[in-house]
Amino acid sequence: MVDKVLSSCEHRMHTAVDILKRELASIRAGRASPALVERLQVDYFGTPTPLAQLATVSVPEPRMLLIQPWDKTQVNAIAKAIQKSDLGLNPSTDSNVVRLVLPPLTEERRKELVKQVHKRAEEAKVAIRNCRRDAQDELKKLQKEQHLSEDEVKRAQERLQKLTDAAIAQVDEAAQRKEREVLEV
Repeated sequence: MVDKVLSSCEHRMHTAVDILKRELASIRAGRASPALVERLQVDYFGTPTPLAQLATVSVPEPRMLLIQPWDKTQVNAIAKAIQKSDLGLNPSTDSNVVRLVLPPLTEERRKELVKQVHKRAEEAKVAIRNCRRDAQDELKKLQKEQHLSEDEVKRAQERLQKLTDAAIAQVDEAAQRKEREVLEV
């Protein structure tokens, strides 16, 4: 029973860390990355659709993204979605591709991006702590129902705290790595 509670909590914590890593990949650093626009929602015949499902995103140069839609009629819709997004980029289009040239980051923009990194890392930590709290509540409930002794609950809580500490360390490491990448000139 304890193992089931702890493994469920551990799975949820790993999910929170994975989500954070995907979100951090979408934050722009000094170089172009397809992750920057993959989850961007494009209005595809009235349905919001992720860009990754509509086009191929490549990096022909370190500061350029090339977006080739499979349906050539969607070039303008993709360009509009990029303009409406919070990326701060201005797309250029021709008949069948969208080009995004990434200008060098200013010091002010780098600081804003670092703040975004910290905000998302804190959100991940909150999610991890919520997992811990839920697992602790479940353990206390099991104790009240006479399924676990006080000692078993205490040992389980210690294991739970170790899982939490490990997950938060992963969040801190990912955030620090992304911060260094953003601040790198």
